[in-house]
Amino acid sequence: MKRIFKHFKAPKRPETFYYAFFLLYGFLVMTTSVDVFAQSGITGLQNATNEVTKYFDHGTKLMYAIGAIVGIVGAIKVFNKFNSGDNDTGKVASAWLGSCIFLIVVSAILRGFFIG
Repeated sequence: MKRIFKHFKAPKRPETFYYAFFLLYGFLVMTTSVDVFAQSGITGLQNATNEVTKYFDHGTKLMYAIGAIVGIVGAIKVFNKFNSGDNDTGKVASAWLGSCIFLIVVSAILRGFFIG
């Protein structure tokens, strides 16, 4: 087996030429001075702010609707636990009430942060 590979020569790799070419090209691009006309970006930020504020009312109304649905489901669960005589009715009621209050407070804070 060694006799077979003894006379085998690896072919010249054409990738080395391409690697050197792209390395030289990258060096030339980095060292060449290119005038770039950059803008301040204020108009882009204003457009983004306008887009966010335009859809923010719909988002807060959606959060209020989710809070109402969670509140109704929570009220039904608490009512069922209360009627069945479970001991942890207060804990479940406070958890559902806290989640509804959290949704309302978060939407009010985000509204004040983005719009106000």
